[in-house]
Amino acid sequence: MKSLQDAIYNWLTIKIVSDARPDDTAALETTQLFEQILAEEHKVESHEMKRDAIMYYVTVVQEGQSKEYRFPRDLIEVMLDQIRQEPDKYLNYPEKD
Repeated sequence: MKSLQDAIYNWLTIKIVSDARPDDTAALETTQLFEQILAEEHKVESHEMKRDAIMYYVTVVQEGQSKEYRFPRDLIEVMLDQIRQEPDKYLNYPEKD
């Protein structure tokens, strides 16, 4: 993934879904994939997320430098909103033993 901002956006979008649906194994695995991309491709050492009524704020430490990114909540929560509106289309299938 070329852009750090794109990687953070993708991570944040699926992280919101994963947090809202803790039994959703696909969302959890995808969140972990984007965390790996942040660490390996973009050398992000840590990240912190906050939100208010309008925005999400993600602060990352990359090679010792702190950077903050802002994303509108409606942009980040679009996937979660879709899942909530049509839950029958987004069933969670348990892992097979």
